[in-house]
Amino acid sequence: MKFRKLCSAFLSTIMLASSVSMAAAATPATVQDKLAAIEKDTYGTEQTGALTDRINKLEKDYNGTHRTGSMMARVDAIYDELYTNNGKTSVMADLNAIEWNVDHKVSMNSVEKRIADMEMTIGGKTSEGTYQKRITELSKVSFGTATLPIAQVEVPANTLIKVALVDPVNSKELKKGDTVRFQVASDVIVNNRLVFAKGEPGEGVVTKVKQAKNFGRNAEVQIDFKKTKAIDGTYVETLIGEESQKEMKNLAMAAGASLAGIAVLGPIGIIGGAFINGKNIELPEGTEFYVQTKSDTVLYGVATTAQ
Repeated sequence: MKFRKLCSAFLSTIMLASSVSMAAAATPATVQDKLAAIEKDTYGTEQTGALTDRINKLEKDYNGTHRTGSMMARVDAIYDELYTNNGKTSVMADLNAIEWNVDHKVSMNSVEKRIADMEMTIGGKTSEGTYQKRITELSKVSFGTATLPIAQVEVPANTLIKVALVDPVNSKELKKGDTVRFQVASDVIVNNRLVFAKGEPGEGVVTKVKQAKNFGRNAEVQIDFKKTKAIDGTYVETLIGEESQKEMKNLAMAAGASLAGIAVLGPIGIIGGAFINGKNIELPEGTEFYVQTKSDTVLYGVATTAQ
């Protein structure tokens, strides 16, 4: 749903407020948790079987060889290769940059599917070899070089990010602790570097649900839109704050929607039925809104002339 439609359809029944951002999820601590996270991103689902066999498969698929050392050391090495940007960009950062260059958006599919889809788009067939080799070949075809135009850039606090719900928000079905997924709806460019790409995932958590009741007691859903993934694969702390509220109000006015139905509350982020007696909250998939970065953050961004 486009933002103007959101304004027209929901501004009379929605409260948006500043949110207290929670810390991004910590790096998984155990072998099993790290392995599960890697497998979900790589294959789409956590795999089964002996841990050693699962580690062997990941090493073979990414690099074609097996590492030595303890299970934890081997899993740590794969995890760092996929997610850590430390002088050298991670596999996920490279894959995101290439996919954006090919499709001008980043998908939420598995590494396996994303590589195959890009190969089909570019050459009409899938390739063989390790994921690393195939990513390098895609980089050469897409950018003309195996070295991607990625460099660090400082992203200021309160940088606005337009996002859209992946999961609908329905007060009748949600409960405290539920995850609400969203994704970046428009590219965000800072100093000519793409830092948040269309399609990148974000995650919020429901912190309170109050059902609609008789006598004008409206439903209320409290959500912390706590983190949004940048193109370099880093989760950045985000929130609905003053700047994002202001942007949504400005678009509401541009769309000709009345602001009489908006209540801005604090200090916790609330979506709730406003001024309609006993109304439940129903926001469909695709509903667009804004979040903002919580603090100054250094990210890896892709050089671009796109505006």
